[in-house]
Amino acid sequence: MSKYDFVKNSNLVIQAKLLRQTNMYPYFRSISSPQSNTTIIEGKEVLMFGSNNYLGLNNHPKIKEAAKQAIDKYGTSCTGSRFMNGTIDLHLELENELKDFLDKEAVIIFPTGFQVNTGVIPAMAGKGDYIFIDELNHASIIDGCRMSVAQRLKYKHNDISDLSRKLNRVKNCEGTKLIITDGIFSMDGDIARLDKITREARKNDAFTFVDCAHALGVIGKHGAGTASHFGITDQVDLIGGTFSKSMASVGGFVAGNNDIIDYLRHASRSYMFSASLPPASTASVLAALKLIKSDDSFRQNLWKNTHYALRLMREHNLDIGLAETPIIPIYIRDSILTFRVAKELLDKGIYVNPVVAPGVKETDALLRFSLTAAHTNEQIEYAIEQISNTIKAHIPQEALCL
Repeated sequence: MSKYDFVKNSNLVIQAKLLRQTNMYPYFRSISSPQSNTTIIEGKEVLMFGSNNYLGLNNHPKIKEAAKQAIDKYGTSCTGSRFMNGTIDLHLELENELKDFLDKEAVIIFPTGFQVNTGVIPAMAGKGDYIFIDELNHASIIDGCRMSVAQRLKYKHNDISDLSRKLNRVKNCEGTKLIITDGIFSMDGDIARLDKITREARKNDAFTFVDCAHALGVIGKHGAGTASHFGITDQVDLIGGTFSKSMASVGGFVAGNNDIIDYLRHASRSYMFSASLPPASTASVLAALKLIKSDDSFRQNLWKNTHYALRLMREHNLDIGLAETPIIPIYIRDSILTFRVAKELLDKGIYVNPVVAPGVKETDALLRFSLTAAHTNEQIEYAIEQISNTIKAHIPQEALCL
């Protein structure tokens, strides 16, 4: 037996080969332009409804200029971790701006949003502790939990009664209790019931940690996230997130009180042992943050587009579940059909992300349709009409109505 057999025979590799053979493979497509409401994929201009560029800032001239100036001043890399020689004054400036924006005492920034969760979770919960996670939390949260030796208890999606039952199981146990949830769920697009989660946390003396990767810039005061959206920032212990979506860059952050953040500076391994956020990326985030704090029109345009798209999709009888944010799941509920519909839409000049098992349950296979502030009404209308026509060509109308 070859040492490579386990790779060649894996279900993932077999599926990828089949999708390539049928010309439905949707991944790693080459993009040769900035991503806004349109982009160029494999030489063809298409409508982009598959990015996380919610505020449409990734090609903003002020943000690009800030990145260029940072390279001129600092070079391309900090050549070390924040813990040692990798802290520059731009990092500190960004952390100060973020703590004010998020209304927290302190912030630290990470090289990626994924590293926030793989660094914070193991540091906050260890042997003898308990972690409570929503079943639809992001993969980075799942991996962060796997890196911790704490006991993990999964509760049903946004089901506060189930969370309460799980907390009651360990009510009389010693050890830290940590509740973790996405702020906006990355596939289904609904908002965590954070107000009710914090109520359960107070009853059980548990920490709360909300990952605002998809909420930053989108909900809350000027886009300050889910805690701000519910007006409970003071009740949430940790607010994390990423800069790779609304903030038009890369990197991540966690915010909390001075004691917790100072502890994480010295206990989070992905923070201590990773090279720090590059100067250009840091400057990009800082410029984006200043823009959205001073001008709420980007977020307002995003929500205008979101409400319009949600109305049109419901008029077309598309299966969008409980969608309520710029992330709109269009459920196909069959993986192969989802790949086929996504490919046909790309041929019609519309890019959307197919999301299938194991990313979601097979019966929840979906097109992940995401809006930006830059989309026009005409683009939204055309995309939804084509999506509706394509799906209905494959799925009988009576099935859509079930």
